[in-house]
Amino acid sequence: MNLHPRPDTFLFSPEHIPERARFPVIDAHNHLWSAWDSIDRVVEVMDQVGVVGYCDLTANVELQWVTGGYAFKATSIDPFFARAVTPHPGRFYGFTTSLFTRPITEPLFDEARAFVEQAIALLEQHVRLGAQGLKILKELGLHYRDAYGRRIACCDERLAPVWQACTRLKIPVLLHQADPYGFFEPVTPANEHYGSLQKYPSWSFVDPRFPRFITLQEEMTRLLANHPDTTFILAHAANFPENLEYVGNLLDRHPNAFIDLSARTDELGRQPHTARQFIIRYQDRIIFGTDMPASVEMYRYHFRFYETTDEYFIHPDYDGTFGRYRWRVHGLGLPDDVLKKLYHQNILRLIPGLRKPFTGRANT
Repeated sequence: MNLHPRPDTFLFSPEHIPERARFPVIDAHNHLWSAWDSIDRVVEVMDQVGVVGYCDLTANVELQWVTGGYAFKATSIDPFFARAVTPHPGRFYGFTTSLFTRPITEPLFDEARAFVEQAIALLEQHVRLGAQGLKILKELGLHYRDAYGRRIACCDERLAPVWQACTRLKIPVLLHQADPYGFFEPVTPANEHYGSLQKYPSWSFVDPRFPRFITLQEEMTRLLANHPDTTFILAHAANFPENLEYVGNLLDRHPNAFIDLSARTDELGRQPHTARQFIIRYQDRIIFGTDMPASVEMYRYHFRFYETTDEYFIHPDYDGTFGRYRWRVHGLGLPDDVLKKLYHQNILRLIPGLRKPFTGRANT
């Protein structure tokens, strides 16, 4: 009989922390965070916990955590292939952002047609090199403007040829649209993201110069409807895990839409019954991802969350650290067949180019 409560709580409850995932995992939403000098360490972490594949969604971008948020700078995609893919065959794959990572202080384009032509040309070049998809950061919709100062929405018809090119190239678009609901609300102690927005002040979009949360959601929905033949993976549970009924209706209406659950287990873990039912219902439309720097502790947390019914444990922060959390979460205890789809089967089905290098490792 256990007579010792958990640290910092008087709850007497068993803990089941998996050393390795129950089934092989492809982390389909992550970044290498400019970690070129620690690729071998990332691989060691993957081997230790059962992650067979790892996607760098920003393979042509230098992305790193900085005080108050993250910073990015467009660069060549060549180092990703040279330093991650070639030395570690069958372990890494990447998406390109094409030209959608320009400084937010500058117009995204002066002349839309020329920009789109150049973006498609670069996209095609990166796909020939081995890129498996197009990643669109949240800056499109929130920050980017044209030469006249007009905000550029994801559903802007001037960008339509880009999405059509993705359809032709048979690659998905992983779209980050909006951000957590609370990031658009006043930064006060009443905001459940108050601590988050103090730690990451650049993530507050309450200023009127930014569009409202619902506006961004409506623009994303319009994009899905305008391009039904393009496959979209909507990051972070379509950035509305606070309202899973809404996300479910979105998936029902748009069969070309999928979601990943990266960096949102905190939202899911406070509504475990609803979240479990949601994942089981939409088990063919959901992708595993973490969006956090690779660590053994971070991955084991995720496996505990999805595989066990442990109660009242701590989730990692957005940067993968465990020093700050908003509340405690409860495990979902997903069935094995659902875990397999979440962990690797769905992403292998969505991206045919992954089947040859990853199917053997995933042992589907």
